[in-house]
Amino acid sequence: MSDILGYKGKRVIVSGCFSGMGEATAKILLDLGAEVHGFDYKEVALPLASFNQIDLRDPASIEAGVAAVGGKVDCLFNCAGLPGGGGFPPIDTMKVNFLGTRHLTEQVIPLMGDKGAIISIASTGGLGWSRRIPVHMQLLATQGFQAGLEWCEANMDQVSEGYAFSKEAVIVWTQYMGAHLIKRGIRINCSLPSPTQTPMMATFHATSGKDVVDAAAEPLGRYTTPAEQAGPLVLINSDAAAVVNGIVLPVDGGFMGGLATGQVDISKMMGAARQNA
Repeated sequence: MSDILGYKGKRVIVSGCFSGMGEATAKILLDLGAEVHGFDYKEVALPLASFNQIDLRDPASIEAGVAAVGGKVDCLFNCAGLPGGGGFPPIDTMKVNFLGTRHLTEQVIPLMGDKGAIISIASTGGLGWSRRIPVHMQLLATQGFQAGLEWCEANMDQVSEGYAFSKEAVIVWTQYMGAHLIKRGIRINCSLPSPTQTPMMATFHATSGKDVVDAAAEPLGRYTTPAEQAGPLVLINSDAAAVVNGIVLPVDGGFMGGLATGQVDISKMMGAARQNA
């Protein structure tokens, strides 16, 4: 039981390893003895087995990065993302947070063989997914990056500012694919972080407002750290979670539980939503 997580010698890919949760995830995996291959738009200084610069907005760069890694891949950590609220063009946010993430995953799956684990970072900002399942199923029915992009461009009323819809799409896609991939021995899950102190936080404050972000940090009363978010990602993709599949895991200090039981006041969040409507 000394290696209950089972990462020693495993080949893993971490997308978004330059900073924040992705960097923290890569550091933990390195400490656990994994062979870590990193993807990011920016160069990294970590002692990785390999690093490939990719742009999740560009399917060709994704394909080139995966081809460069090659061989058997045991785990994929989809940690790259863009904030919304107007900080970036909505289509760019959609490309990075969902379309590019889906395309990357589809490229890696054939390298996993008959066993593997995938986890993606969604968000508590995607909690509206259950109200738009039919819409998201239309998007999931598209085949490939370009078809997905064309659907988004034709449905900008749904995509809106990009962030919430992209994170909803990750949640629905995870649950949908869980039932399919497990038949091939591959697990897929996602996490829902509460506000986390990463380089993206300044954009969230500027576009959504600090009061709104702070409201999503209750009842914990503070922002989480990248390392606190990385730990659950590493756990869920590990051998210790061998039959955990298709889950949407809140990593939020009790936000969703407090919301469900009336202990979190979301009036500030709802007020902001009404103002932006």
